[in-house]
Amino acid sequence: PTYKEHTMAFFSIDNIAVRGVVTTTPSRIEENISYPLFGEGEAEKVIASTGIERRHIAGKDTTAGDLCYQSAQHLLQQLQWEKDSIDCLIFVSQTPDYKLPATSCILQGRLGLPATCFALDISYGCPGWIYGLSVISSLLSAGKMRRGLLLVGDTPTKFKNPLDKTAWPLFGDAGSATAIEFDTDAQPMQFILETDGTAYKSIIIPDGGARNPVTEQSLQPVEIEHGITRTALDTNMDGLAVFQFGIKRGPAVTQQLLDKTGHCTEDIDLFLFHQANHYLNEKIRKKLNIPESKVPYCLKDYGNTSCVTIPLTITTACQPYNLTKQASTIVATAFGVGLSWGSVLIHQQPVKCIEHLSYEQL
Repeated sequence: PTYKEHTMAFFSIDNIAVRGVVTTTPSRIEENISYPLFGEGEAEKVIASTGIERRHIAGKDTTAGDLCYQSAQHLLQQLQWEKDSIDCLIFVSQTPDYKLPATSCILQGRLGLPATCFALDISYGCPGWIYGLSVISSLLSAGKMRRGLLLVGDTPTKFKNPLDKTAWPLFGDAGSATAIEFDTDAQPMQFILETDGTAYKSIIIPDGGARNPVTEQSLQPVEIEHGITRTALDTNMDGLAVFQFGIKRGPAVTQQLLDKTGHCTEDIDLFLFHQANHYLNEKIRKKLNIPESKVPYCLKDYGNTSCVTIPLTITTACQPYNLTKQASTIVATAFGVGLSWGSVLIHQQPVKCIEHLSYEQL
């Protein structure tokens, strides 16, 4: 094979089973129909195109770590896993609790996991659950570690400006916990993961990092145009570029994965797509000629929850698929900030626990 063929980002991971998925969203809800910056008839148009009617918003004292903590606590209880049996914890987010220390270390302590628990933060956005799944599965696949928690959470509303009508009505906050276990009877998970960092400015928070530290100017709101006001500490997204990227990469990586694994859409029970917006996702579904019945959505009640959209779709929109009672062949695909994208094929035995929780906050 050529060097490019040999190094293609396609790989398989053996001996890994998903045992449970729990998600948590804040109790506070905002309705898009009531968003004050929409003009007459605008809310209805945005809801129709995005599919997003409402979103769950974290309070000022609620973090992605809090939402993941509640998910993990409940998941461990439901699976009856002893805390001493957890060998690794991966936390995936772009809204960590602190600049330092790593939120994974904090969660290891809050959950009462053993000091021998490997803990790691991964800074990732929309494809974060798939990337995180590849990392934790790789750690466990050799059998030296037996059980792990993949905690994927984001509070994107903390870095969106309520006065930006192009972003604020689209995003919601959520956290998740996925239980992973070494299992020699499990069929391989197969991944394609890719990146294009040359387009990193397409979705960016300009200030607040080491490149551009916070200054007084960072806090100043700038009116881009009517209904679009941001500071340099808010997310700046090139909507058209990101839409074109999703339309190109989403279906392409899904088809590549099917081709590499020798499958067609008829072989797959369930396609889980990153919940970006309904119009974009329907374009992808139709491009791949996938029946509507195989593509669930959770956009209506939760919006785009960044790296949490795939586990959130599993817990809130997959009841008809009986994932806790029957085996399923699943393809999950996500794309976004980075820019980055990826897809995973999972031959999943019945999952022991799939639940969604509400996080009560003051």
